[in-house]
Amino acid sequence: METGPAQIVRSAGILMHITSLPGPFGIGDIGPAALEFAHKLQSSGQRYWQLLPLTPPGTGLTSPYSAMSAMAGNPMLISPELLAEDGLLSQADLREVMLPSTDIVDFNKARDIKLKLLELAYHNYCNRSEKIFKKEYQAFCEQQAYWLDDFTAFKALSVWHKQEPWIRWRKQYRDREQAAPRSIKAVREKQQWCQFIFNRQWMALKAHCNRLGIQLFGDLPFYTAYDAADVWANRNIFRLDEKGRMQAVSGVPPDYFNENGQLWNMPVYNWKVLRSQRYKWWINRLRRNLEWYDLLRLDHFRAFSAYWEVPAGADTAKNGAWKTGPGASFMKAVQKAFPSMPFVAEDLGEIDDAVLQLRDEFRLPGMKVLQFAFGEDMPVSPHIPHNHSAHFFVYTGTHDNNTCRGWYCNDIGDDDHQRLAKYTGMKVTEEAVPDVLGRMAYASVAQTAILPMQDVLRLDGKARMNTPAVAEGNWAWRMLPGQFSEGCISRLKKWTIIYNRMAKDDNQKL
Repeated sequence: METGPAQIVRSAGILMHITSLPGPFGIGDIGPAALEFAHKLQSSGQRYWQLLPLTPPGTGLTSPYSAMSAMAGNPMLISPELLAEDGLLSQADLREVMLPSTDIVDFNKARDIKLKLLELAYHNYCNRSEKIFKKEYQAFCEQQAYWLDDFTAFKALSVWHKQEPWIRWRKQYRDREQAAPRSIKAVREKQQWCQFIFNRQWMALKAHCNRLGIQLFGDLPFYTAYDAADVWANRNIFRLDEKGRMQAVSGVPPDYFNENGQLWNMPVYNWKVLRSQRYKWWINRLRRNLEWYDLLRLDHFRAFSAYWEVPAGADTAKNGAWKTGPGASFMKAVQKAFPSMPFVAEDLGEIDDAVLQLRDEFRLPGMKVLQFAFGEDMPVSPHIPHNHSAHFFVYTGTHDNNTCRGWYCNDIGDDDHQRLAKYTGMKVTEEAVPDVLGRMAYASVAQTAILPMQDVLRLDGKARMNTPAVAEGNWAWRMLPGQFSEGCISRLKKWTIIYNRMAKDDNQKL
């Protein structure tokens, strides 16, 4: 007897980073607003909360894609309110530093506030006669020692060297010829405690979301920052010379976002060495991230097939060259470590057949983005809904795109407007375009539809999260208290029912 193909479970989710949550400390965090948001996701029929990386940006940076560690959590996301619930801060401590709610992150004020509160909470923890969660803390330090020891040493040595990049440290510490001085032990212990607190709060949020039927969908940057603990501690797996200087840097060639390409200035990998080590660092990195998330997007997936390498010191990415990536050898090692392959391939940008073959060989879902669908190639575009297939995630836009309203007003012209009108059979306005594309995503045969929160809220281009290759003004958008209203929740829930994206055990009556 013949059987049909396995049934695809249709679902929906929201893309919004933790920093974009409302709250009184200048930046969104893992506290009460995150719990409230999870409940609203459940109420609106969502099954995924997609996030940006949780790792800490490098010194002076705000991008979660330029991390000083591939495995540490960002202490700026720790919730002071949850620290107060643990008895490590008082309500008076919180009231003293609270800020009015705004629609942008104030990174400088938020950093000052969080560092002050973390210092105070740690002081209170150290001075308690009976240490709370002592066994839990000890277990965390033992289990995470494979990255935690290097990270805390890196952070403490960075402080000791007055925040200079590791390449400028004293030679014995730059080259790890000598153990870190005993004088920085206290700094290391505080950093270790901060990582424990972050992990404790995050895992509680994840458990809460999972109980509500919400899966956390994370994002793994392909590269890490040059001034990062992982590079300092594992120089042999990166393309560095004997003094630790980058020989080549990462980027992408000219594309949709920038005619000069994007010059990321992050070190590229030494894949020959990584392969000889059976990709141990990468497997550890994936394992660490899968402790935080249920599903993980592999950002810049095309670099596993071939990556754009630019000579160190270049002004733009134009003069780079394609280099062969680790390909199936790497993916087989990943599959062995994670048989369920809980990954999504970010297969956007300049993609060739080899990338698609690698994606499909390992049955990874890819991505479709509706904002890419209405160019001159609209009838045959892989992003237009009639060309979608089930094994994909569909988006109106990603964190690198404008909002739908910003895209309609600023990124496309009259010809694109006309193609959008012809495709939908209706005149589309700026005000209507978020819902038009949102419905289009939900109606797609793609298994999962993900909408950026800015499009759910119908916000204009001022709410854009990131403009690739533009250094300033990114990552700052925040949702205001009450903005995710009952009207938004009702609209999303109706769409999940109409387009069969509601969980089967939920109420599906319109």
